[in-house]
Amino acid sequence: MIGDLHCHSTLSDGSSSLEDLVLYAKNAGLDYIALTDHDTLAGNAQAVALGKRCGVGVIPGVEFSAVDSQRGGRKVHILCYFPRNTQPLEKICRRTLSSRTQAGEEMIRRVMEQYPVTAENIARYTSASQSIYKSHIMLALMDLGYTDRVYSDLFHKLFGSDGSCFVPTEYAEVREVVSAIRDAGGLSVMAHPFQYGGSYQLLEELAQTKMIDGVELHHPRAKQKDMELSKEIAERYNLICTGGTDFHGACTSSPNPIGTYITSQENRARIIAHSQA
Repeated sequence: MIGDLHCHSTLSDGSSSLEDLVLYAKNAGLDYIALTDHDTLAGNAQAVALGKRCGVGVIPGVEFSAVDSQRGGRKVHILCYFPRNTQPLEKICRRTLSSRTQAGEEMIRRVMEQYPVTAENIARYTSASQSIYKSHIMLALMDLGYTDRVYSDLFHKLFGSDGSCFVPTEYAEVREVVSAIRDAGGLSVMAHPFQYGGSYQLLEELAQTKMIDGVELHHPRAKQKDMELSKEIAERYNLICTGGTDFHGACTSSPNPIGTYITSQENRARIIAHSQA
């Protein structure tokens, strides 16, 4: 059984519809995928149904954007799989999506002051999504010929931390997120812990208090030393180790086909066992 446990669709900032995502997985020879759109569970039911029609298992999930308030508000992403009661999660998702949409609207306004792009141009890309993402604005600018890729120099000029059009989104505190996942009966996994300056201290803290179930070991941007550190912590606390391509289709700085990074049979079995407990 081969599976990719980190996939995004047009419901967040991916370029593939749910239908295409499942079809890509089937054509790639995958047995299952996990839908992990940012801060929304909206596509899970449809994706599961589409998967059944195509013979591809779909694990319902979500990727939460959060901050670690004990370490200067450092960003961290938490994957959730198989939530049973989504109400505690939906509450956090609504807050984040509202903040992201407000920030997105202001970023659109600022970009429109500098470039002849219209709200209608950008709406072509936001219409399927649950919020507004910087990549949506970049796709509209690509259509107008200002750049040839999403994560270009222009992206950093506009939307870097000191970019001319950047507006921050407010995220939930990571301990609130993992507590909500626990309340929802879901399984929590820290995504790409090497990003945002590294979250290994947080990973160990959460593992010590049994508030995290796993860590994403295999990821396109993970270096060997990153994987070794993640594996060391995982072995110390008996954490599940997952693998995922962080698939976004065309909207990525590290393009890889779906299924390039996968989860082992042993760890998949542990995830399934958790869902059936």
